[in-house]
Amino acid sequence: MAGAGGTTRGADGATAGAGQDSCLTVTTEGLPEWLVPVATAVRTVEPGQLSRFLPPENGAGRQSAVLVLFGEGERGPELLLMERAGSLRSHAGQPSFPGGALDPEDGDQGTTGPLRAALREAQEETGLDPRGVQLFGVLPRLYIPVSGFVVTPVLGWWRSPSPVGVVDPGETARVFTVPVADLTDPANRATAVHPRGHRGPAFLVESALVWGFTAGVIDRILHFAGWERPWDTGKQVPLDWHA
Repeated sequence: MAGAGGTTRGADGATAGAGQDSCLTVTTEGLPEWLVPVATAVRTVEPGQLSRFLPPENGAGRQSAVLVLFGEGERGPELLLMERAGSLRSHAGQPSFPGGALDPEDGDQGTTGPLRAALREAQEETGLDPRGVQLFGVLPRLYIPVSGFVVTPVLGWWRSPSPVGVVDPGETARVFTVPVADLTDPANRATAVHPRGHRGPAFLVESALVWGFTAGVIDRILHFAGWERPWDTGKQVPLDWHA
């Protein structure tokens, strides 16, 4: 199954851009050994294995992308997340991956567009220097029904970390990293239950409840990379009506 409408998915040396867009090259060359299981899983995972919410066949939905950025901190492998400002119209106050809608200048949604958008949005929201990021894979596009976004998760290795933080308080409340060890800790896992009855994975980490689309992607990455540990799926965390 093709991912991101034909975007190269984790193929060594596959070039998504040229010239000044050399940072858009998608390659697994030189990844740390611990990240190889993720890169391997990206090459074979099917859309339906990631979510039951897939892009509408009629092409509806606003094209967007997120950057799933792996780094290495004091406690080992970690993920970069941010908390969206409470004043935003979509997904206000939720922890999420950096990302947003594709702009016309990002280019074709089926090739380089999602890659460029993921890096651009991450820079705008967290101050991340894209030059320190190695893109190593792209997951299939997924759908967020509540907001109508068609999202391409772009995976990156934070090869040369740069300072990050809140750039625009109107968009971002905080920027933080979460150790993978905390995400895989069964004590930090739960099932989020929305008042309308929707259920999905959740993570209680860094004083935050990570749920929804972001938690779903993290959950599937942990599973297919072989990092998942048995956890109590009966442990529930209720969400309020504003979620």
